[in-house]
Amino acid sequence: MSAYERIADLSVTIESVGRRRYTGRTTSGFERTTTEFRLAGDGVVGRGEDVTYETADHDALAGTDPIDLEGEWTIAELSAHLDGVDLFAAKPPERESFRNYRRWAVESAALDLALRQREQSLGERLGIEPAPVRFVVSTRLGEPPTTDRIEELLALDDGLEFKLDPTPDWPEEAFVALRETGSVRILDLKGWYEGTDVDVEPDPELYRDVFAAFPSAIVEDAAFTPLTTPLVEPQADRLSFDFPIDGVESLRSLPVEPGWCNVKPSRFGTLESLFETVAYCREAGIELYGGGQFELASGRTAIQTLAALFYPDAPNDVAPRPFNDPEASPPYPTSPIRPDRDAVGFEF
Repeated sequence: MSAYERIADLSVTIESVGRRRYTGRTTSGFERTTTEFRLAGDGVVGRGEDVTYETADHDALAGTDPIDLEGEWTIAELSAHLDGVDLFAAKPPERESFRNYRRWAVESAALDLALRQREQSLGERLGIEPAPVRFVVSTRLGEPPTTDRIEELLALDDGLEFKLDPTPDWPEEAFVALRETGSVRILDLKGWYEGTDVDVEPDPELYRDVFAAFPSAIVEDAAFTPLTTPLVEPQADRLSFDFPIDGVESLRSLPVEPGWCNVKPSRFGTLESLFETVAYCREAGIELYGGGQFELASGRTAIQTLAALFYPDAPNDVAPRPFNDPEASPPYPTSPIRPDRDAVGFEF
């Protein structure tokens, strides 16, 4: 029985639907806004976090009545019902991909509630024992780029590992210093983003430097252009993709068969698509690791829980919240982080 089949017929009683908005500053220099969907029933609450990036989309949601989901459902029935519900009824989202983000928030809240109503964890339902989760710290080098933050964090914990976003303005000394740390596990080229604040124009010189300086690191979201493709294709075994991945078909349609896939649950929208993609990657020999999106609430523990069940030993971009909080101070959590044996639902 597949992971999705183990939860599809799980019944859930929803008596009310609420929401809570979160805001917080980030170490990447922007203010993050998210909305947590809260489904209540039988004296417990299930939570799922909408990590839509545009604050305007959360503003529009705040002015609407909660969606009507009251009743008795199975997880599969609720998901089928949501196919006909416009979760952006007030106004269309700034990006169509945000529809998946909100869909994930509702479906994950429903699963969290269903499990809590049975005082059961996701691992117990799936028959999987959660394991300690290895994590990497995702950060940028700033403007102008320096390795100061990396060095400060390594001075506190020389066992930390990192996921970094290279840009064409990285100086040569940054590549040298970072390589010497031996702590860089993932480099995100962000070559598939368009029209966002984090776009990085595909630069063959940057790609060449990244592949040469970090020969064993995972390289994420490399773009395929006439100038970069000859550099990228030979590296397929250590390529990973994030931005374009929203299900099995998106993986199959990639220009190469990658060695890795970054699993960000919100990108998949439905529980079925998420679990189907995890199963596909396992069958195809594609390694998995978890990805984060500056979650401020239950979304962070959800991605940590999934990592603990499916890819605990990978370089997971699911570091505890203090690493993304500019107001946090040492001591910081150390890797790996250990799941709570008494957790229920999507709790970590």
